Amino acid sequence: MPAFLQRKVGFPMSRDTIKYISMLTMLINHIANVFLPAGMWYTNLCLYIGYFTAVTMCYFLVEGYGYTRSKRKYAGRLLGFAVLAQLPYQLAFPENGIAGFVQFNMLFTLLLCFLVLLAQERIHDRVLRGATIVLLICASLFCDWALLAPVFTLLFIWARDSRPRKQIAFAAAAVLYGGMAGLGSGSLAETVGCAVPILAAGFVILYLYNGQRARRGRSFSKWFFYTFYPAHLLVLGLIRILA
Repeated sequence: MPAFLQRKVGFPMSRDTIKYISMLTMLINHIANVFLPAGMWYTNLCLYIGYFTAVTMCYFLVEGYGYTRSKRKYAGRLLGFAVLAQLPYQLAFPENGIAGFVQFNMLFTLLLCFLVLLAQERIHDRVLRGATIVLLICASLFCDWALLAPVFTLLFIWARDSRPRKQIAFAAAAVLYGGMAGLGSGSLAETVGCAVPILAAGFVILYLYNGQRARRGRSFSKWFFYTFYPAHLLVLGLIRILA
């Protein structure tokens, strides 16, 4: 690895700054999904940009799990805002679903990822723990970012505080998603377009992240990250309906 990548490089970013970036990339992705014509190069580019978000959220979910004072309140917030976001999600993406079932939004997926973390910590019997995690991964089939987000979470659980393992985890996540996209579409561009944003997230987190929250506005940022998801979906859904 080049020497300049062995340490943090310039422009250190707080956790909140990186989360704001991920909110922006998600917004770009959702605008493209709702309003831009499918198959156009600029639509695909906007969709690819949004793939920065999910892996970033999974990383910080794993990190935040270790810091949170009340896991019950953490899970409660995820569940509450997931329920709140479901109608806006359906308004924005009415066609989303699997085999005719309604698809649940990304906050439900993150809740399942949280339960994976909880199972990993609290269930000591290896067989029962493994079976529980498999069931949670299967449950994600009815959610946005099915299968991938729980697997990303498992990769980051495995990586924990090891930088080499984190590098491997992000690389594996990029290969996994890029490979799945490429096999599904038969397109090298799709493979690269899906893998690169995950690698970009890995670079930002591993080499720009300073390991801290922002010094100011912590309470605002905390609730903004929860409320932005249902709020922006509601706005996009209403515009879609009224346009």
